[in-house]
Amino acid sequence: MSWTKVLATEALSPGTRQVVKVGKRNILLLNHENQLYAVENTCPHLKLPLKSGKIADGAIVCPFHRSAFDLRTGAVTNWCPWPPGVGKLLSMVSQANALPVFPLRVEEGNIWIDVQEE
Repeated sequence: MSWTKVLATEALSPGTRQVVKVGKRNILLLNHENQLYAVENTCPHLKLPLKSGKIADGAIVCPFHRSAFDLRTGAVTNWCPWPPGVGKLLSMVSQANALPVFPLRVEEGNIWIDVQEE
């Protein structure tokens, strides 16, 4: 593993989000209900940013087409339900890919993540 210090824990208070750059990746750090998560900030469907997506039932929901991804595993929990009619078409032309998630640890007041470059 190759751990990178990305942010002081005090900068990610409950309910906040922060995008950090590690190598070529934009990583979204979230503090949701005092649990920290590190996920790719790009939806694997249309490559749009997830930072403003709502969190529901332990998943982050893409603000553009409402696909949802489990925050712990990155697994798809809902694929292309929107926009009506077009969502089904989009789901047929693109695969339901999981959202990359990254190992995270807190040590000495800092958040560290392990990001393997592609």
